[in-house]
Amino acid sequence: MASHQEQAVYRAGETKGRTEEKAGHAAGKGRDAKETTKEKASGTAQVTKEKASGAAQATKEKTSGAAQAAKDKKSGTARAAKEKAAESKDKTGSYLGEKTEVAKHKAAETADAAKQKTTDAAQYTKDSAVAGKDKAGSVLQQASEQVKSTVVGAKDAVMSTLGMTGDKDSTDSAATATATGTTTTTKDH
Repeated sequence: MASHQEQAVYRAGETKGRTEEKAGHAAGKGRDAKETTKEKASGTAQVTKEKASGAAQATKEKTSGAAQAAKDKKSGTARAAKEKAAESKDKTGSYLGEKTEVAKHKAAETADAAKQKTTDAAQYTKDSAVAGKDKAGSVLQQASEQVKSTVVGAKDAVMSTLGMTGDKDSTDSAATATATGTTTTTKDH
């Protein structure tokens, strides 16, 4: 029959083995939770980034299309006014020369007005694009802050699960003692 001391040593070894196994399981769960949180945060950031990029691209395309349409319209209006003035002059001859000059003048005014409206529309479109870009940047900043907050929360949860939130000195001494092969018992707070 084994002595009491040998039995105590045997039980201590069994207890140490169970404790190490439980600590390993807890650490594994903590790593799994950390990875899951990290993947979710990364996915959220990616989706937000894609949405912001898509919104910025759509705004840019819309701006470009509106500006081109305005330019085309202005060019067509000016060309039509010139053609109409030339046609009018040809039909009426010299008798209506004055009226042709008036028509040319009106066509020039119309072209200038169209040019001004086009310029105004292009400026408005540009301002809208800049506002869209600023809004997209704000969305990305908010998403970044949310991801940071989630990661910090996950880290705290993992540390809490592993019992690493207590007194740093007692945790460090326990870790050192375990690493050197000696057993140190610490008080629970």
